[in-house]
Amino acid sequence: MVLLAALVVAAALWWTSQQIVREMRAARDEASRARMLALMELFAPAIVAAQSDPRAFLVWQPLAAIARQLFPADSVALDRAAGGRFPFTPEQLQAAHAQWTAEWLAWERTHDGEYKLKAAIAEQELSAAGSSPVLRGKLDAVEREKLDSYQRRYSEYVRIAKALQALQ
Repeated sequence: MVLLAALVVAAALWWTSQQIVREMRAARDEASRARMLALMELFAPAIVAAQSDPRAFLVWQPLAAIARQLFPADSVALDRAAGGRFPFTPEQLQAAHAQWTAEWLAWERTHDGEYKLKAAIAEQELSAAGSSPVLRGKLDAVEREKLDSYQRRYSEYVRIAKALQALQ
């Protein structure tokens, strides 16, 4: 009788411990799902922002790297579900760099055209009025403005392009 009671108690303890293990596993799985959902909610605006402005990668990619370090198992699951590295794939980073370069080239062409027109107008005014110091100064100011504008924009282009390359 004591043996039977001991077996019943042992079976009850085993069954209870299995229930506890299942509940702990379920709680751990639920916490993981909640973290993954939170990560998706966190990076949804980043994905949208990065599609329209390559500079957004410079803000969001370091945060994504930190999240990947803090939650490696969740990151692997998100990568698997996304079919690539979540939230940004290497291809997206390369495309952002290409987009940034294309935008720079388009700006450069527009800038050059605008200042050629400004210079031509100033030269025409200068030739029509003769050798006016004021008009000569205006032409020189157009050239300085063109160079200053170009240098500021080029400096930004190089800084962002290098930073995007470093993310790759």
